[in-house]
Amino acid sequence: MTVTYASVDELLQSARGGLDRISPRAAHARVAAGAIIVDIRPAWQRELDGEIPGSVVVERNHLEWRLHPRSGANLAVATEGQEWIVVCTEGYTSSLAAAALVSLGLPARDIVGGIHAWRAEGLPVVAGPTPVEHRVPEPS
Repeated sequence: MTVTYASVDELLQSARGGLDRISPRAAHARVAAGAIIVDIRPAWQRELDGEIPGSVVVERNHLEWRLHPRSGANLAVATEGQEWIVVCTEGYTSSLAAAALVSLGLPARDIVGGIHAWRAEGLPVVAGPTPVEHRVPEPS
């Protein structure tokens, strides 16, 4: 059965209904416990707003294939049980992307407010853009 929505807002509300969305500070703590932040923003946005050190860059159109451990096109870090925290600019696209990962059975969530909220909390950011499918380097 295909579900249709009257608006993008309804689609977003439905996606978020099945997500455990977290604050930037909670995301930072989850990374310390082994979660990986995945940045789905295009290069121009990552260059403009910076990147989260240690995050992995995956373009949105490849996300499910790169993060599912049995896709055949997965990244080496995409292992069974790996927790993913999706980030975008303001927390809209990341909700849709995280919901897609959850629908595949992956432990995923997104950051409320995206990179803008992360920066506003004073959490670490480095200049980008990092190449796609690479980890953002830690500051030196």
